[in-house]
Amino acid sequence: MGSTYFTVRETGNLRQSGEPEERITAVATWRDATYFTGAERIALELVEAVLTPNPSGERVPDELYARASAHYDDKALWSLVMAIGHIGFFTPAALIAKPIPGRPPGQNYSE
Repeated sequence: MGSTYFTVRETGNLRQSGEPEERITAVATWRDATYFTGAERIALELVEAVLTPNPSGERVPDELYARASAHYDDKALWSLVMAIGHIGFFTPAALIAKPIPGRPPGQNYSE
């Protein structure tokens, strides 16, 4: 996604929730990392597909959706879609306005 603000904020949230440092760090190389379950890998693949521009086709092909459906029931898959949508909603603001990492929301756009 390219937003230092989101990276700093979300890694801080993961640390506060007790995620091991190895898993947090391994997100950057999730395809090769051994720290994630199949369901987590599908979630990471969906996020990557949605947030990475694809000028030659759709971002989430039916095959990827089918694999996600194999790991998540309808309610869980919809929750995942909404979480990805939440990230996607704020992505343009972070990319355009460049909030200051480490500052709380509402205080992160000015020195």
